[in-house]
Amino acid sequence: MDSTLFSYLDYAVYGTAVIVMLIGFYGAMVKKSLLKIVIGLSVIDSGLNLLIVAIGYYKGGTAPIFSQGFLENFKSVSKMTDPVPQALVLTAIVIGFGVTAVALALVIRLYRHHGTLNIDEIKNLKW
Repeated sequence: MDSTLFSYLDYAVYGTAVIVMLIGFYGAMVKKSLLKIVIGLSVIDSGLNLLIVAIGYYKGGTAPIFSQGFLENFKSVSKMTDPVPQALVLTAIVIGFGVTAVALALVIRLYRHHGTLNIDEIKNLKW
């Protein structure tokens, strides 16, 4: 196969992450329903997590586990994948889930109080 195809596929995940973030940005900025805005923000969060994991990936890298076979061949330290972005994304997923849950709870509360999720109608109402 053509080697340029592989080089394009190596960077396709970056484009995919940016497209996912743009779709979420569109949903958060253009839609008028609070529920769709919260879902759009969650999609932005997912795209950002994908981008961080893709940046931290090292092609051909190994897990950063020091074993007996690894210590004998110490030259392979440069081929280790950095675990920090993965740990960061794991934490971000949990925090994003919590923020989304609180935002959806607020949306439910607003719907019960005002009877609508349209942001334009809620702006015109008084508490």
